Amino acid sequence: MRIRQWIALLILSTLVTSGCQSLLSLLHPTPTQLPTPIAARPETTADSFLRAWERADYEAMYGVLAPSAKAQVSRKDFEELYRTSLVEATVTSLRAQVRAALESDYTAQVDFSVTMHSAVLGPLEFNQQMTLTFEANRWGVTWSPDLIFPGMTSRRGVHLIERNAVRGNIYDRDRLGLAFDGRLVTVGIVPGRLTDEAATLAELGRILGMPVEEIRKAYADAPPHWYVPVRDVSPEVSQAYYETLASLPGVELKDKEIRAYPAGGIAAHVVGYMGPIYKENLEEWRKKGYQGDELVGQTGLEAWGEPYLAGRRGGELALIDNHGVLVGTLAERPATPARSIYTTLRRDFQQTSETLLAEGGKPGAVVALDPHDGAILALASYPAYDPNLFVPTISADEWAKLEADPQRPLVNRALQSAYPPGSVFKIVTLAAGLEKGGLTRDSHFTCNGTWTGLGAEWTKVCWLETGHGNIDLITGLTVSCDVVFYEIGLLLDTLDADILPTYARGFGLSQPTGLQELPESTGLVPDIAWKRAARDEPWVPGDSVNLAIGQGFLLTTPLQIARIMAAVANDGALLRPQIIYRIGDKVVLRREELGHLPVSAEHLAEIKEGLLGAGTLPHGTAYRAMHGLPFDVAGKTGTSETGETDPHAWFVGYAPADDPEIVIAVMIEHGGEGPTVAAPLFRKLVEAYFGIEPVETPTVAPTPTPTQ
Repeated sequence: MRIRQWIALLILSTLVTSGCQSLLSLLHPTPTQLPTPIAARPETTADSFLRAWERADYEAMYGVLAPSAKAQVSRKDFEELYRTSLVEATVTSLRAQVRAALESDYTAQVDFSVTMHSAVLGPLEFNQQMTLTFEANRWGVTWSPDLIFPGMTSRRGVHLIERNAVRGNIYDRDRLGLAFDGRLVTVGIVPGRLTDEAATLAELGRILGMPVEEIRKAYADAPPHWYVPVRDVSPEVSQAYYETLASLPGVELKDKEIRAYPAGGIAAHVVGYMGPIYKENLEEWRKKGYQGDELVGQTGLEAWGEPYLAGRRGGELALIDNHGVLVGTLAERPATPARSIYTTLRRDFQQTSETLLAEGGKPGAVVALDPHDGAILALASYPAYDPNLFVPTISADEWAKLEADPQRPLVNRALQSAYPPGSVFKIVTLAAGLEKGGLTRDSHFTCNGTWTGLGAEWTKVCWLETGHGNIDLITGLTVSCDVVFYEIGLLLDTLDADILPTYARGFGLSQPTGLQELPESTGLVPDIAWKRAARDEPWVPGDSVNLAIGQGFLLTTPLQIARIMAAVANDGALLRPQIIYRIGDKVVLRREELGHLPVSAEHLAEIKEGLLGAGTLPHGTAYRAMHGLPFDVAGKTGTSETGETDPHAWFVGYAPADDPEIVIAVMIEHGGEGPTVAAPLFRKLVEAYFGIEPVETPTVAPTPTPTQ
């Protein structure tokens, strides 16, 4: 019995004790023991370093360096070395990847690969190794310069030795030069090679005509082994001081290709000019493999054709020690030869066009096209400029003078300036009247010199004060009777005010011509929607009447007008104007139709008849200017009012009329009357193109318009 009681008490005691302990554990829980932090694996740290490098996040890269490494290099120097080395190698992007890791107690070796893209050298691939140490309870990169490029050290950096192709030339179609290479000499400094800096800079300042501080500033932030260009000098200056310059330690002379433009620049607005890379565009050019001290195309074909003319740049990525000695090569790629550009221009004819414009003394333009394929035979704008002024760089004074010139010599008037075309536009109006107005060649009109179709208070006059009498529609184009076209404009407005604007666009106006290499204005074809949006005014019949004679708000470029006449000459095809004949050995000129005139063959033939009469019939507006040529010329005169005393003078035509070889548009700003100013200039151009012996403009008395 006692034994059983003792066992029972023992069990009860155990239960009570156990319960008390459970209660105590709830009231006073034992503190939780947190696990000791485990440092990131070395390959994880290495991967973070490489990902930050891909983003060019140098702050993050520096952040994962081991404390001992940070004590050896400042963040500023670390970042600067990465930036300058990658810029020198023209690296535009990179990818890096951890390949393997070997870890011991406090050090680790991580193998990684880097694939870079260099604008000059192409793909660059390196297999490298990174050392990490365990310090301050974490893995950190034990950094050295060879993590950027293999073989780099604190005393050895990378340098790109450029191997550039000789720039291609720009020619006319027959290989006559429009732009070709000349030479300059660049005087530069390698800072690490300077021995007596003060004496060297004093002598350089004397030869170059530069303040010593300006020279010192040029290389102040450059690594010791870099070549820093200071100033370009002519070969003559270089030769005169060659012995002195060559004897100065740290001074190097390098030949530099420059651009030369013959005869003060033929077709300057087409060819364009070269200039230095400007700071705001430096990064964009570096991505293409340029260092930043080159001359590049700035305007015209020099700019458009830069990829062809410059070729692909090549070079050698070398390891250079502090003394500038080559100690190794990391990568190299040869340059790809440049390709010259052959234009469709005829240089002699282009030069004649420019000379004739200049002789007139007033701003203007000449455009000559081959009507069969759209090739531009001449594209002249006056006044022009001398692109040699920009070689190697234009002075601030010369640039300010060009910009301030009220005649705007930098503007290509053939493409970039838009003018009211005046009576030249009557070709479009006649087409719309024949196609949509129910008119025929037998439609007759009466011109007494004035017109009151809009009401007596809006009386308009014809250019011929005495009037043209009773004439038919085609004769109306030949003599350019304003009254005939007032009537057509009012008729079309009555039917639908959008007819004439629609036909204008069908003839290629108010849109680019398709010329791809040079910038151009689109001009303006006004219509109901435009006037409401631009002027908050309704379209009225007077707008259609003004538009019918090429006035009002209508604006066109000389190239657009030449393209219209080319389409008439080739039976209706609106061609893309072409300025490039060949690039290198490849002919790129191809006839390309972008549309077709909205005119039937029958009506186009009637328009041609009216244009032929303008140059061949005694009462034609261009008969006096064209009489005596050995073949017929078809064309249209234009005199567009501008609100100033003198109107713009136009003539556009093709020759020979029965088998057109060339279309020429002439426009003279505020030149006067088309028949007396632009048409005679057209004749001189035709004589020059076909090699016709020039004769004095015949004194043929004008013949009155025959009445019907």
